[in-house]
Amino acid sequence: MAEPGGPRKTMEEYEEHSEHAESGGSEDIERIAVVGLACRVPGADDVAGFWGNLTHGVESIERTAVRQDAPEGYVPAVAPLRGAEDFDARFFGMTPREAELADPQHRLFLEQCWAALEDAGCDPERAEGRIGVWGGTSFNSYLVLNVLPGLDRDKLLGEYPAALLHGNDKDYLTSRVAHRLGLTGPAVTVQTACSTSLVAVAEAARALLDYQCDLALAGGASLKLPQDWGYVHETGGIQSPDGYCRAFDADAAGTVFGSGVGVVALKRLSDALADGDRVHAVILGAAVNNDGARKTGYTAPSVDGQVQVLHDAYSTAGVSPATIGYIEAHGTGTAIGDPVELAALDEVFAPHGMAPESVPVGSVKTNIGHLNAASGVIGLIKTVLAVREGLLPASLHYRRRNPRTNEKSPFAVVDRLTPWPAGEGPRRAGVSSFGVGGTNAHVVLEEPPRPPCARAAECGGEQLLVVSAHSEEALSRAVSGLADALAPAAGQAAAGDGRNLRDVAHTLAHRRRRFPHRAAVVAKGPAEAADALRRAAAEHARGTAPVAFLFPGQGTQYQGMAAGLLRTEPEFARHLDEVGALLAAEGIELRALLDPPAAEGTADPLVDTRLAQPALFAVEYALARWWQARGAHPVALLGHSLGEWTAACLAGVFTLPDAVRLVAARGRLMAELPRGAMLAVELSETEATELTGPHLGIAALNAPRRCVLSGTEEAVRAVEARLAGRGVQTRRLDTSHAFHSAMLDPMTGPFAELVARVPLRTPDIPFISDVTGTWITDTEATSPAYWARQARAAVRFGDGVSELLAATPDAVLLELGPGRALGRFAAQVAGPAVRPVTVLRGARQQGSDRRYLLGALGQAWTRGVPVELPDAPGDTGTPDARPRVADLPGHPMLRRRAGGPGCG
Repeated sequence: MAEPGGPRKTMEEYEEHSEHAESGGSEDIERIAVVGLACRVPGADDVAGFWGNLTHGVESIERTAVRQDAPEGYVPAVAPLRGAEDFDARFFGMTPREAELADPQHRLFLEQCWAALEDAGCDPERAEGRIGVWGGTSFNSYLVLNVLPGLDRDKLLGEYPAALLHGNDKDYLTSRVAHRLGLTGPAVTVQTACSTSLVAVAEAARALLDYQCDLALAGGASLKLPQDWGYVHETGGIQSPDGYCRAFDADAAGTVFGSGVGVVALKRLSDALADGDRVHAVILGAAVNNDGARKTGYTAPSVDGQVQVLHDAYSTAGVSPATIGYIEAHGTGTAIGDPVELAALDEVFAPHGMAPESVPVGSVKTNIGHLNAASGVIGLIKTVLAVREGLLPASLHYRRRNPRTNEKSPFAVVDRLTPWPAGEGPRRAGVSSFGVGGTNAHVVLEEPPRPPCARAAECGGEQLLVVSAHSEEALSRAVSGLADALAPAAGQAAAGDGRNLRDVAHTLAHRRRRFPHRAAVVAKGPAEAADALRRAAAEHARGTAPVAFLFPGQGTQYQGMAAGLLRTEPEFARHLDEVGALLAAEGIELRALLDPPAAEGTADPLVDTRLAQPALFAVEYALARWWQARGAHPVALLGHSLGEWTAACLAGVFTLPDAVRLVAARGRLMAELPRGAMLAVELSETEATELTGPHLGIAALNAPRRCVLSGTEEAVRAVEARLAGRGVQTRRLDTSHAFHSAMLDPMTGPFAELVARVPLRTPDIPFISDVTGTWITDTEATSPAYWARQARAAVRFGDGVSELLAATPDAVLLELGPGRALGRFAAQVAGPAVRPVTVLRGARQQGSDRRYLLGALGQAWTRGVPVELPDAPGDTGTPDARPRVADLPGHPMLRRRAGGPGCG
């Protein structure tokens, strides 16, 4: 750790420091990173709203109308938490009745624990290590005011006792969170009155240092009911006579109690940096103690007790109080508490040579009231944001110093929004929270380490953004919320596009829970992403979906196909080069064939059948291996003509070297034959058969009334003219030979002999025979004669689609080759409900190869295919190259009323 006043450390220096510690460096102290923040407080539903209110000096204590029957001394001041009665029971797996019986403080704490995990980029289902939770609540007035009055003797006996007990007793607060969220670390309920939540933070930090867990949630919740009731002021009491909290002011006379909840997520700093977490601040040290009997009464504060906890905290942190730039005080605004707290601070700080009024001090209670058990963590969250942003929000209602405090005190109340005082060292702050009964806590914070410089390589290129939610309505809100977060502000498009979309994609794909309602888009920048999200189609993944691979045949290939993937997808390039090395022995330079043409209009070498078939096989094979590496393991395969060879190789009928040699021979033998022609016609099989003859045959039956005729040029020209006279739609195919016709008869014998020279195995993955249009048998798969006949016989692709979908009707069809011809045929066979996925762009389609591939991956994921989602290409694993957690909206809560009167 740097000496007090030293330069601020970078992430890399922290990592080097950690490595030194592991090797036995005596100077090294493990620190705690604050990696997640979540809160709901008066006037704000989240952390961003809370910080916005603080920086704008907003007071969220409200004044209500005074009723005529109000008792003497009634103060109409409240600090309510709006919507406290509402809860998304379904999201957390609770029945409406269970939610209704539960203490709203339990519900609020559970919800904010989830929010803190999301902010930390942690999905408990996929996180490595154990997650613990520490927290507490205030008195459960909901049980007394809302639940028990509605239960007479019979109803009380009829309710399952555990439903009342587990949902209302403080003992079960954290263990219920652990159960609902699947947390396996310690679950410890902490109860120390007003200091509860900061004590929870201190205990969670200690548990992390003791390796009891690897991530810890800590915080508290407090709900004052009824929320719309003020209070009765008593002379000498702790509640304000006029509804204002004036911490450290000469007119300070009491506090105002309110409702709120806050949770922070903590990790060991070394782990947070290694994992690419977003560090909001660093906890250098913390301490907890009790006043004991060193005070005038049980509820009275103690200078001695507070001095001791401050000394302990800075000793544990290993930093001098002289390096502290701000103190977030307990600051209740009471006549006794404020002077005692400043006296203790003076005693600890003054000996370090601090000049009068040189250390800013403030209290969030002036903004939102005293949140009781939640007050400590809310003060911590405010201070985390202050050290992170370098701004000190105003402590409201301060006019002049309390005369009961030392006029030469080092502390000065922050009475306006102020930039953090300039200094040589990192920004540091202390946070205090003192509980009735004397349990004191103090936490020492430091600003987060500097993030690395912007990484240009990470900001460019297409990214896959995936969004999921628990329900259709929640998905709609999630997509809209993400779009709003990514959209550049009006007139600031350039600044908006500077957002690191790679980190956004990483966070969505790898640091969030995967729910069944899904959407996915591909974009290069935030503005494009926002626009795409607003148009994104929603899918419902009903469990794990099976996947089937479709492999197209010759005619789809073109020079430059998949060239972009060779640059961005190492796994694809590795397998393609594996095939390329085998083709080199056949005299074919594969990479050269896949380079984009030098100029438009250049002759495409892949019109040559001798080259086209090996190149297409290579691309299809490499695509299949890429998808398998991503976790898409096909339950069935269906290839069209040459594509059946890719299917057979993938199924293990041929080894890859044998398949490459035979595909190259197949193309070579076909290329040596006389040229022919092929014609696509809109006819049924019966109608097409009537047109066949010695020089014309059916080459393919792709879909209803989608046939291909094949034969000599003369025969094709004649039937083309004949059909034109009948008004039948026809289209010439751009091919060199009459595939799957009698013109191929001369090559079937020699090719069968070549196939007979290699071992053939029964398939490991079921695939469809082009020849029969149904599942290939073991006998057919291992027969050289079959593979020779397969080049000659008509391709019964339409029948094959029907067979495949009859066996696996919910299969997601991936077309692993250029274009979308097979997908269109499949949709024509099975109807619009079948939506095959295009993986690689066709020759006439625009866009990058990576965009098509990522789009296909997103479509597969949204439909339930268990694919591994990618990070950006080029990730070297170095600190600067790693993606990091991005600040994104969390899962929308579809809250419904779950509480009784008085909660809202």
